[in-house]
Amino acid sequence: MSLQAIIYNLDGLFVLDQLLLPHQHKYVPVKTIEDSFSVIKKMQVRGAPAIGIVAALSVAVGLRNLGEGEDAKHFVIDSLEHLKESRPTAVNLFEAAHQLQNVARSVHPSQVKEKVIQEAEAILDKDLRDNHAIGAAGRQFLLDHYKGTKSKLTVLTHCNTGSLATSGYGTALGVIRALHENGNLEHAFCTETRPYNQGSRLTAFELVHDRIPATLVTDSTAASIMNKIDAIVVGADRVTRNGDTANKIGTLNLAVLANYFNIPFIVAAPFSSIDLNLASGSQITIEQRPSIEMITVRGPVVKNSNATEFGKDERIHIAAPGINTYCPAFDVTPAKLIAAVATEKGYYTATKEKFSFTDSPELA
Repeated sequence: MSLQAIIYNLDGLFVLDQLLLPHQHKYVPVKTIEDSFSVIKKMQVRGAPAIGIVAALSVAVGLRNLGEGEDAKHFVIDSLEHLKESRPTAVNLFEAAHQLQNVARSVHPSQVKEKVIQEAEAILDKDLRDNHAIGAAGRQFLLDHYKGTKSKLTVLTHCNTGSLATSGYGTALGVIRALHENGNLEHAFCTETRPYNQGSRLTAFELVHDRIPATLVTDSTAASIMNKIDAIVVGADRVTRNGDTANKIGTLNLAVLANYFNIPFIVAAPFSSIDLNLASGSQITIEQRPSIEMITVRGPVVKNSNATEFGKDERIHIAAPGINTYCPAFDVTPAKLIAAVATEKGYYTATKEKFSFTDSPELA
């Protein structure tokens, strides 16, 4: 059975609480716009594609419950303006908001409810199709890059970019899935991804679930295993017009390593993550997270030395009291360190250390 971060049906919208994974499976109902803002802000749902989908579908749920005589157009526009404040770096959130607001503005008031709900549901359906295409494009780039010199590749990934970050299959983890499904994957490595541990909690969980051969490493281990790695594949929260990429903190470290060791560094993301309105990464707003995420860890109490029996969840303080913290959610990788950007349209490579996303991709 495939993992689902988002369930949307006639009963409503539900998101898998990713703060409780991998030890607990609990779906949180999203009944209102404030519920949606909360699950996004608290990172109960995370991953740029999933954030955009949840925002869109929460508006659809709100429209279903809208009373007679209420102004659907203003509800849509105002709700999405509010939701955009929940995670300012995730461009998919802004893209989904823009799509639905445009629909609300362009149709007759009597059609707003029906048309916006249809558009929100289309965003969900398109994401799953696109993820499979992204996986295929990333795989094809790697096959083209190695030109038959290697039949199986060992790939390192960072953060979580799989079914739990999207409607299903994933972006960067979708590339790993595509390699695995076609017999091209030797092994996958995933970083723990401090301070929120999306790699150890979520990516490792997905890899084990899908029985993909994989090993978890600490973030600081990456350099020491580069001699085993054939490619690094990461996702993106925002890609600018020239290819600069904002992604989970620690991505830039891996890009620098890939450059030093001459390993292809690939960004895998839907085309909606490319913000053609931003010229470069210097214009990206970097979200700052609260210090508690850095100075504490959360999880179930371990009851035995083999870590096979667990008690209730606890939050443990791990830093010196009074120490200052700097806890950005993202960093920006310059385009010159990126070998390719894999999208549902195909993969793009740089010319003179810059990307042109208005040109046709190299794989249609």
